[in-house]
Amino acid sequence: QVQLVESGGGLVQAGGSLRLSCGASGRTSSIYVMGWFRQAPEKEREFVAAISWSGGSTYYADSVKGRFTISRDNAKNTVYLQMNSLKPEDTAVYYCAAGPVSRYSGFDAIRSYNSWGQGTQVTVSA
Repeated sequence: QVQLVESGGGLVQAGGSLRLSCGASGRTSSIYVMGWFRQAPEKEREFVAAISWSGGSTYYADSVKGRFTISRDNAKNTVYLQMNSLKPEDTAVYYCAAGPVSRYSGFDAIRSYNSWGQGTQVTVSA
């Protein structure tokens, strides 16, 4: 099992930036893909960005493409989400997730991930 801990959320004005971090521990050798999802009040959890753990390929939701950047530091078992030009509609709880190759069914599919962090709140004021 992989344990994930997020940090870096907070309150920021529209147009501002935040960087989220997600540290992984446990069976990190089993990680194939890591991703960020978000969930706003009364909405379903949605895909934000993902990165393949070995090759570093990245994937983004259309709503964040060009504004958010996902990256990883394998030596530190940490993945980052740099969020620039934030908008009020980016307000949500952001979750880090990790998944093994055995579950992989697409980088944006929730079922590809079997380890989740506790979530960190991001609030963007207008």
